[in-house]
Amino acid sequence: QVTSFQGVALRSLSTSSPHEHPEHGRLVYKGNLAKTVLGVRFFSYSTSLFNLFMMPYIMLKSGIGMESLLIQAAFYGVIGFFTFVTPVTLHVLTKGYVIRLYYKDEKDTYTAITYNAILAEKATVFHQKDVKIPDITKMFTTFYAKTKSMLVNPSLFPNPQDYNHLMGYDKSPVFELEDLKEADERK
Repeated sequence: QVTSFQGVALRSLSTSSPHEHPEHGRLVYKGNLAKTVLGVRFFSYSTSLFNLFMMPYIMLKSGIGMESLLIQAAFYGVIGFFTFVTPVTLHVLTKGYVIRLYYKDEKDTYTAITYNAILAEKATVFHQKDVKIPDITKMFTTFYAKTKSMLVNPSLFPNPQDYNHLMGYDKSPVFELEDLKEADERK
């Protein structure tokens, strides 16, 4: 007789919930395009590496531009342009995409996890007071954390209050006396 353990639930020895990270705090946001961004960037890097290794072989076997240095330079220039520009462009466009965002209540700090140039996860820690909302809506930027642009999807926050706190929408507006006097003078 064989005993089956398929229906038995195993308990974790961890005391924190699956949405808690001991170093970063409580998980408040998880980007749904994280695997897609990683996959596209990895594919771009791998095809660029493939191009770098295959170009000398293709040039040798095909004889393209062997008689003309100008044709050879143009061919290498076009291939090199796409080999290097595509990964750099993808990195610039997706470097601010937030994979996960954690919040630590005690310190009022956020930790944004993004991908760096070598596709490793990078943690950026910032306070809520460091968040700046751009005056003009910018493509691929929801807010700035200190000087780094970050991209999040507001609808992916499970708790809308977390998004409101991140963006500073939960604070009461502060009116300065000078602003009020200027408004009265205009009337």
